[in-house]
Amino acid sequence: MASRSDRQRDGRRQAVMRLVAAPLVGLVCPAFGQQRAAPGQDRQAIAALQSGGLALIRHAITFPGVGDPPNFRLDDCNTQRNLSREGREQSRAIGRWFSERGLRPDRVRSSQWCRCLETAQEAFRSIGPGPEIPIEPWPALNSFFQGQGDRERQLQQAFEAARGLAQRPAALGFEVWITHQVTITGLTGQSVAMGEMLVVSYDGPARPLKLLAPAIAF
Repeated sequence: MASRSDRQRDGRRQAVMRLVAAPLVGLVCPAFGQQRAAPGQDRQAIAALQSGGLALIRHAITFPGVGDPPNFRLDDCNTQRNLSREGREQSRAIGRWFSERGLRPDRVRSSQWCRCLETAQEAFRSIGPGPEIPIEPWPALNSFFQGQGDRERQLQQAFEAARGLAQRPAALGFEVWITHQVTITGLTGQSVAMGEMLVVSYDGPARPLKLLAPAIAF
């Protein structure tokens, strides 16, 4: 049996280990305290979209890398980091999620980056019955990572558009915006993985967009 002094020494050692480990907790938890929807628990997202919520989707999975190659050109997909085969399959899964739930966006807006446009096209170019859904390349959703674009101007344009959507009747439908991590974080304060969706709404001029449901992973 351990002596009282041994138990005290073990207790002090465990306390020190907890103090050392505490700063590491934030490194293994989801960024920004982001919630994740459990499989099948997406009713909040469905209800929010049916009420006119805005779907923000980070582009699907790409080939490994950070940002884009040094020779990046917006008008040449061959110079960009693009979707992998897994990413194209994930994009189609996004479309199936909407179609199987009877959710048909009124419009899809996309960053001009090829990985975002391809995500949009694979997901929404042939979703359910009805006319083709327009996919609109929109510079406000472009990446401003690595010095690209104009962060403040683009975010302001997106906030203004989100405000307009929040003011129109829900019967007019909802929009899907496909963009980049930096844009989603700038608009919401949240972090998502590639191919994940947040459903949000405008919530005032000086605030992030309001999160209406946990993130949906495809």
